[in-house]
Amino acid sequence: MSKPTLDLSVAARIDAIDWARIHAELDAQGWAVAPGLLTGAEADVMTGLYHQPAGFRSQVIMARHGFGRGEYKYFSYPLPPLIQSLRSSVYPRLAPIANRWYERMGQAVRFPSDHAAFLERCHAAGQTRPTPLLLEYAAGDYNCLHRDLYGDLVFPIQMAILLDQPGQDFDGGEFVMTEQRPRMQTRPMVLPLQKGDAAIFAVNGRPMKGVRGDYQVKLNHGVSKLHAGKRHTLGIIFHDAV
Repeated sequence: MSKPTLDLSVAARIDAIDWARIHAELDAQGWAVAPGLLTGAEADVMTGLYHQPAGFRSQVIMARHGFGRGEYKYFSYPLPPLIQSLRSSVYPRLAPIANRWYERMGQAVRFPSDHAAFLERCHAAGQTRPTPLLLEYAAGDYNCLHRDLYGDLVFPIQMAILLDQPGQDFDGGEFVMTEQRPRMQTRPMVLPLQKGDAAIFAVNGRPMKGVRGDYQVKLNHGVSKLHAGKRHTLGIIFHDAV
């Protein structure tokens, strides 16, 4: 697989994100959008990797497993430089809110500020397989609501970057989430994404403030049915898999 060169402006873009806003929106609704994290050219490079013959550890055809329709591939180590940079640079920005969430939810685990240190924990626990992935959808494809857990060690926030332009490269295929609060009906959410935008969202659960203190709500995510065209997504999950 050809390796895309790292545009140094990616690091500057990550630094320029309003992380206070991201944290506030994650607290309020379980998701936030970082617009224009990748340029159109960078998104195209990522899309072009999908049909390269090497650089991936596995391919999943979703219909075979009841996951929906479409397919995706997990990258192998070493990751392409751009993906490695995104994973290692965004994680430290999210570790503080991840720790606050776990404290509020009464969980003892705390996350180190350095992603490499967290991966050492994953690997010591037998979670050694990389989880960044590329997803490809065609007309009629969709992704059922799910959670990306992969093992006992879970970093509670992940990121998905849309690599194609809605209304131009594809129609339909909205990124959707649901939130389930105890003894309440499920709340649906549609995340507004353009090409290069990053959705940053809860993997599994998040704390919510109630009249008697914090309680935990559960979240799922997926993609609605594509009506036309093709849609690609780069998924950045910060824990590794068993």
